Amino acid sequence: MSAAAHPPHPADGHDVIRVSGARENNLKNVSVELPKRRLIAFTGVSGSGKSSLVFGTIAAESQRLINETYPAFVQGFMSSQARPDVDVLEGLTTAILVDQERMGANPRSTVGTATDVNAMLRIVFSRLGQPQIGSPNAFSFNVASVSGAGAVTFEKDGKKVKERREFQVLGGMCPRCEGRGTVSDYELSELYDADKSLADGALKIPGYSMDGWWGRIFGDLFDLSKPIKDYSDEELDRLLRAEPTKVKVEGVNLTYEGLITRIEKSMLSKDREAMQPHIRAFVDRAIVFHACPACDGTRLNESARSSKIGGTSIADACAMQISDLLDWVRTVQDPGMAPLIEKLVDTLESFVQIGLGYLSLDRATGSLSGGESQRTKMIRHLGSSLTDATYVFDEPSIGLHPHDIQRMNTLLLKLRDKGNTVLVVEHKPEMIAIADHVVDLGPRAGVNGGEVCFEGTVDGLRASGTLTGAHLDDRARIKESVRTATGAIEVRGASTHNLQDVDVDIPLGLLCVVTGVAGSGKSSLIHGSVSNRDGIVSVDQGAIKGSRRSNPATYTGLLDPVRTAFAKANGVKPALFSANSEGACPECKGAGVIFTDLGMMATMESPCEVCEGKRFNAEVLEYTFGGSSSEGGKNIAEVLALSMSEAHEFFARAESKVPKAVKILERLVDVGLGYLSLGQPLSTLSGGERQRLKLAIHMLEDADTYVLDEPTTGLHLADVEQLLGLLDRLVDAGKSVIVIEHHQAVMAHADWIIDIGPGAGHEGGTVVFEGTPSDLVAQRSTLTGEHLAEYVSA
Repeated sequence: MSAAAHPPHPADGHDVIRVSGARENNLKNVSVELPKRRLIAFTGVSGSGKSSLVFGTIAAESQRLINETYPAFVQGFMSSQARPDVDVLEGLTTAILVDQERMGANPRSTVGTATDVNAMLRIVFSRLGQPQIGSPNAFSFNVASVSGAGAVTFEKDGKKVKERREFQVLGGMCPRCEGRGTVSDYELSELYDADKSLADGALKIPGYSMDGWWGRIFGDLFDLSKPIKDYSDEELDRLLRAEPTKVKVEGVNLTYEGLITRIEKSMLSKDREAMQPHIRAFVDRAIVFHACPACDGTRLNESARSSKIGGTSIADACAMQISDLLDWVRTVQDPGMAPLIEKLVDTLESFVQIGLGYLSLDRATGSLSGGESQRTKMIRHLGSSLTDATYVFDEPSIGLHPHDIQRMNTLLLKLRDKGNTVLVVEHKPEMIAIADHVVDLGPRAGVNGGEVCFEGTVDGLRASGTLTGAHLDDRARIKESVRTATGAIEVRGASTHNLQDVDVDIPLGLLCVVTGVAGSGKSSLIHGSVSNRDGIVSVDQGAIKGSRRSNPATYTGLLDPVRTAFAKANGVKPALFSANSEGACPECKGAGVIFTDLGMMATMESPCEVCEGKRFNAEVLEYTFGGSSSEGGKNIAEVLALSMSEAHEFFARAESKVPKAVKILERLVDVGLGYLSLGQPLSTLSGGERQRLKLAIHMLEDADTYVLDEPTTGLHLADVEQLLGLLDRLVDAGKSVIVIEHHQAVMAHADWIIDIGPGAGHEGGTVVFEGTPSDLVAQRSTLTGEHLAEYVSA
């Protein structure tokens, strides 16, 4: 059923989600009525308030109310959620968030385990696999085989009887790698300097210091002055591989364990992506991972691998590309298993329809991109029996080639047609077009946004005159003339992931766009063979990390020259102008708010009454920069309240000139963040704002070549033109820009296009086109060429 198949929805009290007086973040008393069981698109520039309304208000309150149904004891173990700043919320249903957050850092989590496909396959193999080896757990790499004896209490003849019984749990976990699929070797020279003693600082592992308790523990077990190269085999084994052992040092009971033992427990128990940067750098230097020789990387023990269906083991099935696995499952015939096999086929078909057919079930979830994670979560919900729920999507088009967007639209409509309300925050016209109802926020971003500019149909949006409506039918034109390359980066024999021994020359001195369907090998080519070279700065899609005290001024380093300038002008220490140091308000410790712990109830947050939320103590706020207050000078709190554009103007004034600050602010304004305030918490920034903040920082680095991974993520139609202008300025300044991108406007603006394909997974991995955008359109020889031709001719 298409969007058009739905008649206008009656707006009675039972059939709408009513929001009245929403004021989260920049929302200005927003009131809307959203028809239930419809697909509703939320549009507007990045920072206009879309996420604040959808995620911060509607979804947040739904989840808070659900949490309140649990006993107070259970709530004490859950993250506390304050009520959103809104007057009235009525008609809420269970909200299910399908966002861009990565799917967690558990190294045991795979695409198969995260979507329950593994669970269904385990049942199939436990019933049909030959030889039969046991229950579904016998095929699980997360369940170990255990045998033993224990006491069992049961009732017999009205009396409780206790007996000792033997038991055996048959799991599928490989005992060598404990179900991880990899084992590690250690580069001992990266763990310690063998020529030094412990006292001389031989250990190179983060977190070890001889000044504290570690020094006292080691002093009790080793000769601190003895070089490690002189250790006996027994001493070296104790240093590296000792199991946890209780030791008493200066009357205190402590635990000692070997260096490698501790590394495996404290560092390797986490997914690589979840590690802190310095820990990740150490692990990359010191540890080499390779497939477990006992299970050949399958994670499963010999028993689990021995049971097969038609010559295929469950390990073989999980290693297949999902599109191939689907073909294999369709060949499995058994009347008793027909309903489960049909369900399995439906789920695998959804993977292919959503453009993830190139993944395999054994792919670690931590290695998925934000877009892949979001679509994998969607698979999980498509099979759900829930109806009349509210599904909330955050830019589901991210990471999708135009060819795949239609597939995503079909699945969103499928969710709606099951009787659910589907809320989608989106910028792509192709996805907005299928909406039954549109809410456009704006008119601009930050303090200039937070209002409902339009509410109604897509056709109504087109005719509304809003910024979104005006740009909904925008089409970029192919550039009339292109730049000439000044050189090339030679890539030879690239074979990362699905790349098939690729040879390609990536031109320098121009704007080169790398295209192809999701999973074709674009990122494998660029990040695997280009990004790690000298002189190249890569801006990827990794998340920005920071505490609730972090803001654009601290994250970009802007606050350092500002503090120095304030200190010099007033003859005091720079630390006074840090809310995290000596200048902090004594009451709120520089947080600007007071947190009140109410035990089992949600923690209350209220503005600090002493500093009125300004974060600094009264003495610091007396100091101004750029003259006195009457002369246009400002104190540090007033500076942090400025927008990027206002701050740029302020620090460019002769009276308050700070060249280093001006340079940083120029870049922030260039990437379209001029409306953000310097002191706005990073936690309140949208995904698109965070991406552009990273881009601005990297642009400050002295690099010859920039690699950008989907820089249009989170960008409104009206902002794409500004981004293209920024990329042009970089190239015109003598830089080379390589962009991985799906947006047709960026493709049309390129000087050179490298198209990877023709399909995804093992159907991709080759260069299917190299040349100018006009040649790509003229030839229409690839999926990208077809869609770009349709775009520029529309």
